[in-house]
Amino acid sequence: MLSPSFQAIMAVKSQVEFKDEIIRFAGDLGFKYVSAMTVIDHSLTHSEFFNVDNMPLAWQEASAGLSESFRRDPVMQHCKRGTVPIIWDQTTYVQQGLGSHWEEQAAYGYRTGIALALHMPEGRHFVMGVDRDRRLPKSPISLTRMVASLQLFAVHAQEAASRLFVPVETQAQRPSLTRRELECLSWTMEGKTAWETGAILSISERTAVLHLQNAMQKLGAVSKHQAVLKAMRLGLIR
Repeated sequence: MLSPSFQAIMAVKSQVEFKDEIIRFAGDLGFKYVSAMTVIDHSLTHSEFFNVDNMPLAWQEASAGLSESFRRDPVMQHCKRGTVPIIWDQTTYVQQGLGSHWEEQAAYGYRTGIALALHMPEGRHFVMGVDRDRRLPKSPISLTRMVASLQLFAVHAQEAASRLFVPVETQAQRPSLTRRELECLSWTMEGKTAWETGAILSISERTAVLHLQNAMQKLGAVSKHQAVLKAMRLGLIR
């Protein structure tokens, strides 16, 4: 029934059209509010966020002073850790000692909802959620259909969001790394030290360090961990 929404979101040509389509989809699914956030990890400590939502202005202003509880928000914490959708309500917050936060947002219509995350290679993530002020259906079949529709739509929305919000990394912009440099980055990504990487590749620890330093320089990174994330984002390693 919602398949036209999948086609429509893929065809959007502007950020305004993107917002209109995700709001239309949420409404068709039975939700008043929707949010779609694209995240790009540039380093272990720096990420770039592109968020689209129809959050009421009153709640934006009221939630401005709740930054600490937002960092602990159980729905966002769930989405950061995996890709399994979460169906949340008051109990989700009470169990984490954040009942007061739920009461704050419930006053603005955020009483229950469904959220999920897509974690892609190259340090990219897409988080989408739909929210409303009335209970979700009790029928497992109806609820399963809601979740499935959101999952399918999110896949298409992520593609559109990447096209509209994320700067294009062209092939010409990708630095040329040697096979050894890529191998050293790959093992670093797996948590190996320079000594362990050298042992695996049958090279000295010093040589492994030199390969990592060369890769850092080519990628414009200040640490080996940032180099790994940049290489992932450019599709050089996976």
